[in-house]
Amino acid sequence: MSTATPNSRNTRKTIIGFVTSRSGAKSIKVTIPYKTPHPLYHKVINRKTVVHVHDEKNETKVGDKVEIMETRPISRLKRWRVVSIVHSAVGSTAQVITEADVAALVPTKTTKSGAAQAATS
Repeated sequence: MSTATPNSRNTRKTIIGFVTSRSGAKSIKVTIPYKTPHPLYHKVINRKTVVHVHDEKNETKVGDKVEIMETRPISRLKRWRVVSIVHSAVGSTAQVITEADVAALVPTKTTKSGAAQAATS
C-alpha cells in the first residue's frame, strides 16, 4: 500500500455549464449541454446533464456560465463545487411585477381603444 502525497493526488474533473436554478443557500443546479449522434439515424441530438453543485460563497445567479469541479460528497445529491464564474449573466436581477405593470404592457380590447383615443386627443 502506498500513501498519497499532496502532489500525487489525481486531478479532478472540471466541466463548464450554466446555472439554471438556485435551490437554497449555497446550492445551485448546473446544466451541462452536449450533442450526441442518434444511434440509428445519425442526426445530432441536443442532450443535457443536470448536477447539484455547492456554491460556498453564494455568488452565482441564474444564467451564469460556471466552471465546476468534482469533489467529495457534500450532501445527499451534491458531488460538485463551483471553481469560478466564467461569464456572468447580464440583467438577472429579480424584480417584482404587479398586475398593473402587465396590464400596461399587454394590449387588450379596453386598453387598446383607450390608448387610441388618448393618442388622437
